[in-house]
Amino acid sequence: MTSSSSHKHDTTRHLLGLEGMPPDRITSLLDLAENYAQLNRSCAAPRDVLRGRTLINLFFEDSTRTRTSFELAGKRLGADIVNMSVSQSSVNKGETLLDTAATLNAMRTDLLVVRHSQSGTPTLLARKVDASVINAGDGLHEHPTQALLDGLTIRRHLGTLESLTVAICGDIAHSRVARSNIHLLTTMGSTVRLIGPPTLVPKTFKQLGVNIYHHMDEGVKGVDVIMMLRLQRERMSTGLVPSAREYFRFWGLDRKRLNLARKNALVMHPGPMNRGIEIESSVADSDQSVIQQQVEMGVAVRMAVLDVLTRNKDTP
Repeated sequence: MTSSSSHKHDTTRHLLGLEGMPPDRITSLLDLAENYAQLNRSCAAPRDVLRGRTLINLFFEDSTRTRTSFELAGKRLGADIVNMSVSQSSVNKGETLLDTAATLNAMRTDLLVVRHSQSGTPTLLARKVDASVINAGDGLHEHPTQALLDGLTIRRHLGTLESLTVAICGDIAHSRVARSNIHLLTTMGSTVRLIGPPTLVPKTFKQLGVNIYHHMDEGVKGVDVIMMLRLQRERMSTGLVPSAREYFRFWGLDRKRLNLARKNALVMHPGPMNRGIEIESSVADSDQSVIQQQVEMGVAVRMAVLDVLTRNKDTP
């Protein structure tokens, strides 16, 4: 087995984040994912791309949606899938992350999908395992496949990711989805607006090249895409937001606010949604909503990522 030190920072072997990823690499991943989206619709996905490969879903945090999506992606490409839910595993009994890495190496794992509540965990594992590591969300850091599927959804509907204005609204401070989307969209030439209360949109985000708005009506005016985020109460200390009703009144997306955006602007949400808190049901279920397509594109994007990383790993 090769020594893992030789590929410590090899970004072609792992997908740990989108920060710094060149536009052409993002485009080629989206092009391949587009291809897989069409194959999935025709039920013709090639089942031999990952035949004989083992993919382990290592989830230290729950996420049925992301885990199922990776599982489906792996199965459609012919991989053997193992789901390790850490609540049942030995990590809970005090096994360290490095012991886990050694165990995974001994199992000769090819692809490792990791979700963890601490930022940087997938990066640490990538230095210690011979598998290709995919970050499925780490702390407040990144969630790269979510941003890629959002990018693919936008591109399919609007034809491009260039010169668009995208509003990301809500709990920005606790959102790794927002961070990955900011990196992707600004890299691809879009303008990003962040909207939310000052407690949830820290000024430090300005360094990422975005515009910050604290008033929803002003922030959504004339935008091409409105991406609502889930209010992550489990990550919050008290007092960051008013009551749910007050929050909706100031920062929720209703029909009236949607009408301030560009005609036929897309409505997005990474899920799961809190209806009536971030978004009105009639808007979530409207013709402008692409929330269900985001879920569908998630499988296609993850197939593309698994395919590319496996090919890169096979190239000496």
